[in-house]
Amino acid sequence: MAEAKTVPTGASVSEFLDRVEPAGRRADGFELRELFDRVTDTDAVMWGPSIVGYGLHHYRYESGREGDSMVVGFSPRKASVSLYGLQTPGAEELIDRLGKVKVGAGCLWVGRLETIDRAVLESLVDRAWVRTRGDDV
Repeated sequence: MAEAKTVPTGASVSEFLDRVEPAGRRADGFELRELFDRVTDTDAVMWGPSIVGYGLHHYRYESGREGDSMVVGFSPRKASVSLYGLQTPGAEELIDRLGKVKVGAGCLWVGRLETIDRAVLESLVDRAWVRTRGDDV
């Protein structure tokens, strides 16, 4: 079985966010960190070189594949912000209310945070955090 490529690192989240370009995306990254820190009440950890993640979730699929992933996270990339872990069962209505996003298989993409409803984002993060953490208890 292949080793996971995106794993927690010892890199500094603050230093990563300080280097994000362009400046608007950097501001989005700091705003997301504040929101995710507050909702999860835990410290951010770098997953790989460019994902800010929260929590640890062990998954096991029926196929036999298993491993660890972050519970929720984000990555302020040049073209858009990627939001991870928010697509929990039953979250579709909240995602529909979030605003201008693209939905992928494992993440949501946001052009700019100003185009989405922060209260809905906070609800999605909280929902995913509580649901997924509950699975691991």
